[in-house]
Amino acid sequence: MTSTLGRVYHIAAFGWYALVLKSLIAKDGEELPPGIFVYGGPWKYLTFLNLVLQAVFFGLAAVNDLQPGKTAERSLRRLKDFLFSVFAFPVGMFVVLLFWSIFAYDRELVYPATIDTFIPPWINHAVHTFVLPVLLGEVLVQPHTYPQTKNALAALGVVGSAYLFWIGWVYLSVGIWVYPLLGHFSTAGLVGFFFFNMTVVTLLYLLGDKLNSYFWSKRHYFYNHRQTKDHSFVFNLALCPFKLSFSLLFPLI
Repeated sequence: MTSTLGRVYHIAAFGWYALVLKSLIAKDGEELPPGIFVYGGPWKYLTFLNLVLQAVFFGLAAVNDLQPGKTAERSLRRLKDFLFSVFAFPVGMFVVLLFWSIFAYDRELVYPATIDTFIPPWINHAVHTFVLPVLLGEVLVQPHTYPQTKNALAALGVVGSAYLFWIGWVYLSVGIWVYPLLGHFSTAGLVGFFFFNMTVVTLLYLLGDKLNSYFWSKRHYFYNHRQTKDHSFVFNLALCPFKLSFSLLFPLI
């Protein structure tokens, strides 16, 4: 049973991401610096793809919360749990951590200063900062069933490889790397960088699994412990009249 908090959280998160997406898509028609949306538009940027992913997940979660039928609810729940555990959490966390790590070193490698002229700071933080607390909030609001690790990592590998193929195709087609950072690597360096990124995403998947298990196992323990104490209190309270009568009848015992 989904809590009221969960329903409100999912609807609010979906509304937020829908607003950010609408604001970003509207920028596609404006006069932008050369090379920003050329060939593939915003769909070549992992940040934008992640934004779509987050919106789809929270939209699906909101629909699942409102499903009256148990069968439909279970089917959607399995789908949204898979989407969150395998893609939304690790990819979303990866985007935030990698972006700000590179930005702190040299922003021109990932987010040139010219972008500030047409993308306001609130959108930058919406896609590169707020994703992290929203995902952590989802971990706290609702438990998720994780698939077998080997299946999850296989799915991550397929999707990751597809994205690498996509940005490689963009480069071969127009001679522009999706991110300026990639132009500083040799072929071997690119392979190493991509391998490092996949390793980080894998670790973030495992982190999500651990956080989900830790928080909800603890919560389950405290709930059961409280229930046991409550039942014990009620049982002792029910026995009080008998204990009192026994002590009055046999005061010397």
